[in-house]
Amino acid sequence: MMKRHVLKRKFFRLLILVFTLPMGSVILNSCYYDNEEYLYPANGQSTCDTLSVTYNANIAPIFANNCNGCHNSASPGGNIITDNHTELVANINKVWLSINHFPGAEAMPKGGGKLSDCDIAKIKRWKNLNMPNN
Repeated sequence: MMKRHVLKRKFFRLLILVFTLPMGSVILNSCYYDNEEYLYPANGQSTCDTLSVTYNANIAPIFANNCNGCHNSASPGGNIITDNHTELVANINKVWLSINHFPGAEAMPKGGGKLSDCDIAKIKRWKNLNMPNN
């Protein structure tokens, strides 16, 4: 009778071991998940490179595509010129307020949406680098 009780206990321990190991493995592995935003930032789009910002490669094209149509040397809308480095630097504070749509400043581009966060980040980086003409 004693042997039977010992065998039952050993069988019960073995049964617990057999079920807990696979269940433990399932529980530990099921806690892992992939976060798409973490694995693929910006939904697969390239990230915004603000480390190597230059006037000629980055800043001038942003203003050419969004501002120079109205704010050029031939017809300086609002007395703001953005089609050359010297004039842009002279007016950067007004331009900065306008492209960020700060209260009290006229939101630019006029009649259009705000510049992309990446474009604004590039302009900010260039501005913080003291606006080199490179």
